[in-house]
Amino acid sequence: MSGPGREPLRIGVLGAARITERSLVDPARETGHRLVAVAARDRSRAEAFATAHGVERVADSYAELLADPEVDVVYNPLANGLHGPWNLAALAAGKHVLTEKPSASNTEEATEVRDAAVKAGTVFMEGFHYLFHPVTRRLHEILRSGELGELRRVETMVAIPAPDDSDPRWSLPLAGGAVMDLGCYSLHAVRMLAPWAGGAPRLGSARGGERAGAPGVDEWLDAELEFPGGATASARCHMAYDRLEMSCRIVGSRGEASAPNFVLPQRDDRVVVRTAEGERTERLGTRSSYAYQLEAFAAGVREGTALPLGADDAVATMALIDGCYRAAGFEPRPRTTLAD
Repeated sequence: MSGPGREPLRIGVLGAARITERSLVDPARETGHRLVAVAARDRSRAEAFATAHGVERVADSYAELLADPEVDVVYNPLANGLHGPWNLAALAAGKHVLTEKPSASNTEEATEVRDAAVKAGTVFMEGFHYLFHPVTRRLHEILRSGELGELRRVETMVAIPAPDDSDPRWSLPLAGGAVMDLGCYSLHAVRMLAPWAGGAPRLGSARGGERAGAPGVDEWLDAELEFPGGATASARCHMAYDRLEMSCRIVGSRGEASAPNFVLPQRDDRVVVRTAEGERTERLGTRSSYAYQLEAFAAGVREGTALPLGADDAVATMALIDGCYRAAGFEPRPRTTLAD
């Protein structure tokens, strides 16, 4: 909740993306934060969005929304190629930013966003919401407890049935591709295990497949990584799979723990632990991971509470994404330049 005595966030929304209802509207309603303004390329879409979701007003443009003095937080769920430019614009306007992942199209642009966040002195966070849910927190807690022994292997897989061919996730100019949309979760979940693996993982190898009719865009990609402590990891993604799969499996010297859906644990909140003592299933609750994320972000903005995600983390993830692309024979995504 926004909490007694804590001022609600005053949020401006860029675009009228479908994900926003799940990722922001419902959590804001639950936690008591205000949706002050929305802007979209088509004003009628913004008006329909505002009416449907109780947004206080409609701005004529993204730039007008950023100039609104009542908006103190900007949420950016635009197409991937528009994350970097509008994150930079929002930070230049002195706003706190909660951006959908990845923060930019490539490492160079992500670094510029990081530098802009430092200069602005505002809170910047990439929306890896899964990290705030008790499912992921419990996986880390089990590993930290020593119950699984030493970390040996991590396996993550994030896959969905194919979006329509016209979907911007298949657009190279808009920084589309399976790694950008899905594999970033696989890679990020592996990166977050560094404290129990002797440090950050390095990329060993990657292979991928191109989407038919979309040159340069990855339909799937599998990466193999190695930790300094000797553990290995696979981070896989597929954007034309036969089903939805978002699993994480952590294997140690004395057992393993897995989450069938670590990305959307509100759909499946199980953590399954297998050791020599037997198997057990823990259920961690189906409250939305996005609600936990918004609570944490609000505490960072209003109280200065430290966040596990920031602009430096975003750069590290983006560098790993670019490395995967190069290793699999693709080019990093091109950046999108906004028209004057």
